[in-house]
Amino acid sequence: MTLLNFLNPRLGILLMALLIGSTTLSYANSETSYFQLKVYHFQTSKQEATIDQFLQEAYIPAMHKLGFKQVGVFKPLDNAKKDDKLIYVLYTSNNLENFASLDADLLKDDQYLEKGKPYLEAKHDAPPFLRIESILMKAFRSKPNMSIPKLNSDKAKRVYELRSYEGPTEKLSANKIDMFNNGEIDIFENLNFNAVFYGQVIAGSTMPNLMYLTCFEDMADREAHWKAFGPPYKAMSELPQYQNNVSKNVTILCMPTSYSDF
Repeated sequence: MTLLNFLNPRLGILLMALLIGSTTLSYANSETSYFQLKVYHFQTSKQEATIDQFLQEAYIPAMHKLGFKQVGVFKPLDNAKKDDKLIYVLYTSNNLENFASLDADLLKDDQYLEKGKPYLEAKHDAPPFLRIESILMKAFRSKPNMSIPKLNSDKAKRVYELRSYEGPTEKLSANKIDMFNNGEIDIFENLNFNAVFYGQVIAGSTMPNLMYLTCFEDMADREAHWKAFGPPYKAMSELPQYQNNVSKNVTILCMPTSYSDF
């Protein structure tokens, strides 16, 4: 056996390993966006004031320093009528590790610790919330990144619509996502629904489901958009391949807080 014959198999194995490694690295560095929706559950006006102060003066500035450039904060329009009141906090990253390390990274920020004291050091018998919920999502193929809406109205008049479509099975939920990717998002875009994101929930309490967020100048603008949506969507919704892919639709109308980035 010559030296060349001896080396060739080993060279082939080495080249294959390098090729696999390169492919894996390319996949790991793909520009897939992820969204995290943090949900505060609370009951009292004092809790709400504490959360607002914390988010505005401590959390959002610290998030900006960590590279989360746009942090949206929203409250349901019917919060006052409910015992379980909510505040939604939305942000995005292309790197899942940014979410995994977030809590530890925030604690390294002295300004965050100082400004956030009323919230961070609340006593056990006076907590600033009831519970916190986190929903992690992966962007749809047809809209891989979050978009900041272009609205002209005052923030106090804007309406943000958060929808969750739960599927009866994982396969049918994936079918609804295919429906979005293969034409439904185009309808939203053509009608200028100002969609902030479309995301497949990959960690949450009501899986399998998807969520998306659209926004409007005001309530009248919302009603006009949905009226226009019906005709072009009807033909698509009647296609046989897209039947029975949603078992529950949860719609929450919100307004942005004064300190929300969008």
